[in-house]
Amino acid sequence: MTKVAACQVAPLLGDPAANRELVADAVSDAAKQSAELVVLPELVSSGYMFRDQDEARASAEPADGQTLQLWGRLARDHGVVLVGGFCEAGPTGELYISSAIVDPSGTRAIYRKAHLWDQERLIFSRGNARPPVVDTAIGRIATMICYDLEFPEWVRIPALAGADLLAAPVNWPTGAHVPDQVPTEVVRTQADSSVNRMAVVACDRAGVERGVEWVGGSVIVDSDGWILAGGSRTPSSQTLCADLDLTASRNKNVGGLSDIHADRRPDLY
Repeated sequence: MTKVAACQVAPLLGDPAANRELVADAVSDAAKQSAELVVLPELVSSGYMFRDQDEARASAEPADGQTLQLWGRLARDHGVVLVGGFCEAGPTGELYISSAIVDPSGTRAIYRKAHLWDQERLIFSRGNARPPVVDTAIGRIATMICYDLEFPEWVRIPALAGADLLAAPVNWPTGAHVPDQVPTEVVRTQADSSVNRMAVVACDRAGVERGVEWVGGSVIVDSDGWILAGGSRTPSSQTLCADLDLTASRNKNVGGLSDIHADRRPDLY
């Protein structure tokens, strides 16, 4: 079993230095709970509600900037795999909503959000690469970001590539909802997991930013789609932990002779 954690924190808009301290404390707390994989929210390095490109650019960093340098040190010091979202300054001036997979050896992969939600497209550029799948000491880890999870064909890609776990930094803004029901964002995450037999950790954020509140629905889901931790509306910061059998994601049998991958009919669709 692998202990995984989702650190639902409240980053400060436009303050990367403060957010680095916030992440260091959160990762340390998760490590004290024996976490081997730690997932952080989308744009945890910078906050989310930017007014324009200039404001976002002031908080953006290259992939080898101070934030990822810190994450590398945290991964080494605590012996963890770390997946988190950051505001990336691209090499030719573009801005990206990115996530990084970092382990004790350093940055293993950078992923740029391919599906931009609402007004994100007015500030950020779309990524054009498929979600990476990285072999780590704890298993095969993939990542994508928030709105990406709403495209089943996109989630299928890392599943077919052999991912044991999909780590998804998210910022889920709260909206119309039915009280006492599981947030639809969480339901979709469960579906992503179940139809692929792949564990998923979605780490949401906390706090209020320029009047926007967040679902706070961080969730850890096993390869059958069952919630092991989280999944309810929790606006405050929290660290969720659960034990996951990552090797279970490699068994695509869904009953008797049925196999969720082998039974696909791509010739028909």
